[in-house]
Amino acid sequence: MLNIADLRRLARRRLPRVVFDYIDGGAEAEVTLRRNVEAFADLVLRPRGAAPVATNDLRTTVTGIPLAFPCILAPVGSTRMFYPKGEMHAARAAAAAGTIYTLSTFAGTSIEEVRAASSGRLWYQLYLAGGRSACTTMLERVRAAKYDGLVVTIDTAVAGLRERDCRNGMQELIGGGAAAIPYLAQVLARPGWIARTIADGGLMKFPNVMLPDGPMRYTDVPKALAEANVCWHDLTWIRRVWDGPLVIKGIHTAEDARRAVDEGVEAIVVSNHGGRQLDGVAASLRVLSEVRDAVGGRIEILMDGGIRRGSDIVKALCLGARAVLIGRAYIYGLAAAGEEGVSRAIEILQGDMVRTMKLLGVQSLADLDRSYVGSTTPWFRGVD
Repeated sequence: MLNIADLRRLARRRLPRVVFDYIDGGAEAEVTLRRNVEAFADLVLRPRGAAPVATNDLRTTVTGIPLAFPCILAPVGSTRMFYPKGEMHAARAAAAAGTIYTLSTFAGTSIEEVRAASSGRLWYQLYLAGGRSACTTMLERVRAAKYDGLVVTIDTAVAGLRERDCRNGMQELIGGGAAAIPYLAQVLARPGWIARTIADGGLMKFPNVMLPDGPMRYTDVPKALAEANVCWHDLTWIRRVWDGPLVIKGIHTAEDARRAVDEGVEAIVVSNHGGRQLDGVAASLRVLSEVRDAVGGRIEILMDGGIRRGSDIVKALCLGARAVLIGRAYIYGLAAAGEEGVSRAIEILQGDMVRTMKLLGVQSLADLDRSYVGSTTPWFRGVD
């Protein structure tokens, strides 16, 4: 496993098509999904020769949390589909690597179980699923479990149209019954996955969203998202319940970035949800400089979307990110080999970063700036 693409190929062999496409795919025509990756290829690196690079320091801090390298594991819903107790494995791998794991609201493993599995740094990603009452209880559990930060996602007013999921019969398979029959062959082709999933208790409920009749079911998620749109005024009551660091994920314009500064949050994530929500928007990397200029250093800027190599992380830092979040990159590893696969994904990105920085002639992250990247593309020429 030399790179993230190798982990992706192994994950594809081990998962049913419907499950693999759930994480691999994007919204509608997947234009933004492709743009996220292509934007990094558009940038060229500008190395400095004859520079002292005996050692490289990848350490940084995010919201006051020390990180061994500037890469955080992003929230990914239904992680347990990819590997039994997947959230626990990912959290342990993140802790071992000295970075943060972010647990999704729509995780198959509870807030408390993930904390018990990991002594490392944890963030919790919040959807307003189930209404304020359910979310208040949820945040009280997060605080009691001593999570280190809260990530509020603001780009899910409705679930994106992920056409691969529709064609693969995701909802029909989850709902069961006669409607699932036309789609069963793809699942039956992976009997090992079926056996592991059954042994792990199935995929049907989310223990962190407690409703009057019990944990939220998978089939309730589309409706829950449509009723859980986050607005800026919601931050007022969220702050009443949560007094720790607050991160806003889903910033894509200078206007929203300035509003986040006004709301007093500690950090923002420049993100288009990995191309899984509104198709046709710009790559996250392309709007990073716009957001950087808008906030003027008043809050920390993170970004996600399209990161597959350590050199991608370096490019993002050159354009103003303090750190990045990865989703697919570590999930491919998780699906391929559990905790060991996540650790391998992290190791690959770390190794890429060290090699890239040595070849650039850079010793520490503090040395990286826009002078180390260039491009002939019009979008980059206009970033400043």
